[in-house]
Amino acid sequence: MAFFRPLVIKIGTNVITSPRGRLQRRVLKSLVSDLAALRRAGFPVMVVSSGAMGAGRGLLREQKFTDSVAERQTLAAVGQVELMRTYAALLRAHRLQPAQVLATREDFRDRAHYLNMRRCLGALLAVGLIPIINENDAVSVEELMFTDNDELAGLVASLMGAERLVILTSVPGILDATGQVIDEVNDVNDLSQVLTAEKSSFGRGGMATKGAVAWRLARLGITTHIMDGRQPGNLTKLLLTKAKVGTKFPAQASKPAIKRWLAEMRGQERGVATVNRGAADVLRDSARTASLLPVGITKITGEFSRGDIVQINDGSGKPVGYGRAEYGTAVLKKIIGRQHQKPFIHYNYLFVNSL
Repeated sequence: MAFFRPLVIKIGTNVITSPRGRLQRRVLKSLVSDLAALRRAGFPVMVVSSGAMGAGRGLLREQKFTDSVAERQTLAAVGQVELMRTYAALLRAHRLQPAQVLATREDFRDRAHYLNMRRCLGALLAVGLIPIINENDAVSVEELMFTDNDELAGLVASLMGAERLVILTSVPGILDATGQVIDEVNDVNDLSQVLTAEKSSFGRGGMATKGAVAWRLARLGITTHIMDGRQPGNLTKLLLTKAKVGTKFPAQASKPAIKRWLAEMRGQERGVATVNRGAADVLRDSARTASLLPVGITKITGEFSRGDIVQINDGSGKPVGYGRAEYGTAVLKKIIGRQHQKPFIHYNYLFVNSL
């Protein structure tokens, strides 16, 4: 293949389901045609697809549920079958074979699980399959759920060191205050002024989540696009003819695999280290290379051991980043605030937020 870094395509619920919850086969057929064209051009393609609950809702329209958890699990279990059956039929028309992968946050919780997921997806790509990835809603409990499939797509793209992530949605891109599509985002301050927390009708996410995922991945070295997935040929226009479609987040300097993993550790931390203003400013200064030393720590909460993930907060409680602890709670308590100590989190195992 001409390209060895995978391409991740995230397909949103409202792209492939109607307002009544039915799968829109016409849209899916067009998207699969684009996926086939990308494969012929040499792209190893991975798909993160929403739509299972929407498909289930369309099939079980008259069903009454006892509670929201039972509803979500049942709709997902029934709808996932319909979703994969549709993908399989459409892909096989192009002599392509899908492979279903269902994931929960547990699959990304530590380095061992993370690497196992990467091996699995790499093996599927190696034999020419197209992984179709979705959250395992039928068994996910709330604490193990992704925010939405935008977050899952970001995890997969980061995990695989993707060439690009393309987030397909039901709007043409990120819009400015006048309703015009923003072609390119290079400044996080510009981004935060235009994003809203509005969510789609069936999906859990919204443009704020999409923008945050896209900005984080761009910082990790993965170009990300947000664009309308309902317009036929948009994917091939963007990736094969290099046309401007939607909103682009250009890749910045690529980060090592360990930092990409740390960037996705929100919710997986075993403890929190609160740092003083000076330490927070140093860590956030992109022009500096700094480890977190005990002298800059003012407080710790939780119980953690060497190798565990720790969240770093500033004095106001705002997250600064995540890192891998070089020693555990018992040791750190003895040297907190002291100078001339070994780093608590080394720079190589530290990821600093920017959004």
